[in-house]
Amino acid sequence: MGESVSEIREILRQAGERELPEKILQFEGDERSGVRACVEAAKRRLEALGRERERIRELWKYEEKYGDYRYICGIDEAGRGPLAGPVVAGAVILPKDCDILYVNDSKQLSAKKREELYQVITREALAWGVGYATPERIDQINILQATYEAMREAVRSLRVQPDLLLNDAVRIPGLPMTQVPIIKGDAKSISIGAASIVAKVTRDRLMEAYDKVYPQYGFGDNKGYGSAGHIEALKKYGPTPIHRRSFISHFVKPEEKLS
Repeated sequence: MGESVSEIREILRQAGERELPEKILQFEGDERSGVRACVEAAKRRLEALGRERERIRELWKYEEKYGDYRYICGIDEAGRGPLAGPVVAGAVILPKDCDILYVNDSKQLSAKKREELYQVITREALAWGVGYATPERIDQINILQATYEAMREAVRSLRVQPDLLLNDAVRIPGLPMTQVPIIKGDAKSISIGAASIVAKVTRDRLMEAYDKVYPQYGFGDNKGYGSAGHIEALKKYGPTPIHRRSFISHFVKPEEKLS
């Protein structure tokens, strides 16, 4: 007797991209309605994988355009706009034969998907690094200069130094290598997209840790951004040491004591 519907469903679910077409052929002659439904679902999954591979192929266009460079590094930041917490930069050098799917602008991905991709990116990358600028530093030199500082730190932390930087929109002063600013680069370049995920996951984890220290501000949910609940807590409890004083003058007095 052949496999049950539930067994076939599991076989198709566990089949990898390479073996899935063979499994579909194996079971598509089965007349049972449950099996036909499983096979159709498997076909849709295979079609979706094909579309994703086409999308990812398009994301390699800048890396291919500048393929004469040995080490191409994508760089991006997370946290320029929040009222609290650091700005974090990510830098990633991917192998030229890298085969990672679903990379995108980190804001377009769910938190779960970002975490999954963070694990894959940091495992598969030739090199990756992060840089930080604290709230105090942001207040001292402004958010743009602090972002550049974090980006320089991220690049310098790489175990191999890049020949070329692909940047999300900006040109970073103080770095010697060639730079290519790309508008909306985190959605156009696989390397910048990977860097945006590393930066976003790193910063989100920091803000979740701060949430345990300052639970009344909801940092675990708002990540330091100016949500209604965050602003209400700021007015009620005052600023914490991780608030950016230069960002909160509309809500509290600059001289107000830290919580």
